[in-house]
Amino acid sequence: MPAPLTLPRLSWGSASSPRRALLVHGLGSSAALMWRIGDALAAAGWHATAVDLRGHGDAPRSLDYTVAAYGSDLATTAPEGGGVWDAVIGHSLGGAAGTVAAASSPDWTRRLVLLDPAIHVDGRDAAIVRRSQERAFADPRLETVQQEHPHWHPQDQELKVDAVRRASAWAIEQTSAQNHPWDVRADAARLTVPTHVIGADPDVYSIFTGDLADDVLAANPRITMSVVEGAGHSLHRDRPEESIRQLLEALA
Repeated sequence: MPAPLTLPRLSWGSASSPRRALLVHGLGSSAALMWRIGDALAAAGWHATAVDLRGHGDAPRSLDYTVAAYGSDLATTAPEGGGVWDAVIGHSLGGAAGTVAAASSPDWTRRLVLLDPAIHVDGRDAAIVRRSQERAFADPRLETVQQEHPHWHPQDQELKVDAVRRASAWAIEQTSAQNHPWDVRADAARLTVPTHVIGADPDVYSIFTGDLADDVLAANPRITMSVVEGAGHSLHRDRPEESIRQLLEALA
């Protein structure tokens, strides 16, 4: 795998908790934007740690923005004091990178939860992702985020602006450019830990649905799936209460 980078961290909950979770954000996002999940896990007795991915937030910059590189960083990210993560929760790109890391290092985590993961992105979805990121970087104003996502919590709106302003636009661009194909289906098929996908509603917008979801589930019996109705790709911001309910159920 590519040479790993050391990723900066945020955390929620008691450091002495016996249950430790790693939270991994999506493309153009940040560790701070996982706050709703971190807060809920802390309330449930977990210690949750979120990282900024390479090229995002306060993380180091690099020339390599392949999903393999993102996965390499995660595979070398361990709980404070060492050991194994009890759960890794990854959204979108974070779900793809977490899949790569868990497939390459089977003892890295005991469980995966993937939030509308970017397992295979091409064609229409690749164009939608690219346009969405271009639009975010072209107009990173709070008013714009509020207009596009009026139902988001005010902290999500604020932190989305902060995430865009602190991320490398070049890194975001290269993440799309360097991943041809963007395809970690083979890694998903090799997963040996229980893995649950919480998908977005395809009637709103999901990148893990249809034939792709059917094929991934059929290729590995350890992978299960549920859907948050009425939520788009950022399901933990669109419908946080239901997303967290399904997450805690998957971790139970």
